[in-house]
Amino acid sequence: MTKKIIALDLDGTLLRSDNSISDYTVKTLRKVAEQGHQIVIVTGRPYRMSLAAYKRLGLGGPMINFNGALTHIPESKWAGELSMKIDKDFLFDVLDHYQAFETDFLASEYRKNFYITMDNRQLIPPEIFGVPKIIDKMELKPEKITRDPNALLMQTHAADKYLLADEIRQHFDNQLEVDSWGGPLNILEFSPKEVNKAFALKHLLERLRKSPQDLIAFGDEHNDTEMLAYAGQGVAMKNASDTLLPYADAMTKFTNEEDGVAKQLAQLLL
Repeated sequence: MTKKIIALDLDGTLLRSDNSISDYTVKTLRKVAEQGHQIVIVTGRPYRMSLAAYKRLGLGGPMINFNGALTHIPESKWAGELSMKIDKDFLFDVLDHYQAFETDFLASEYRKNFYITMDNRQLIPPEIFGVPKIIDKMELKPEKITRDPNALLMQTHAADKYLLADEIRQHFDNQLEVDSWGGPLNILEFSPKEVNKAFALKHLLERLRKSPQDLIAFGDEHNDTEMLAYAGQGVAMKNASDTLLPYADAMTKFTNEEDGVAKQLAQLLL
């Protein structure tokens, strides 16, 4: 069998709702890797928020963060690293429209740190930023923004985050990608134009001398559409958003709460 590249989204896909990965899933994915297949986390999450899952699975190769804006090998130097940035002027524009976008908080994300607005500090869950608590030095102030970020992360209290994402794309004349996170949080993430999970996977496959036909991708949300369409085999989770289904070749029989990824891979590869 041709050795596969297996791209795994995290929230709503590999992770259960409590952010855990079951022992069964870990054992199964390690068996898959032992067969020579390569597992790659491909997530909207920042690096620091996905490192625990990377280590739990015992991975050592590339990981893709920020919906494709950062392709790297954690804690290592790698010639294939690719870091895409958003012009910081877009960040200032979002701040100017903070109320119009019904924003709870906005974070400017970099590989190793972030800055976040704190007018609704009580609404910020520290765990989604991979830190034990939100402290004053993390506050987003315009004078701190001297570098272009990899991504912007926004929580909104809008009733329909998908409609708001469309409105924000239109506001920026489609010069930014705006996608929703999987899971229950009302989170939108902004990426550079034409940067998405498929963009990063194309770069990675070229580095690995693999083709899209060698790629199996699992996802559950809007930000997985391009990835599933690009993959030789795109698999939607049983709990996936209806928007994703037209882009999928198959659907898991089980949800993310039921080890859907692991059970599907066991059937396909073990």
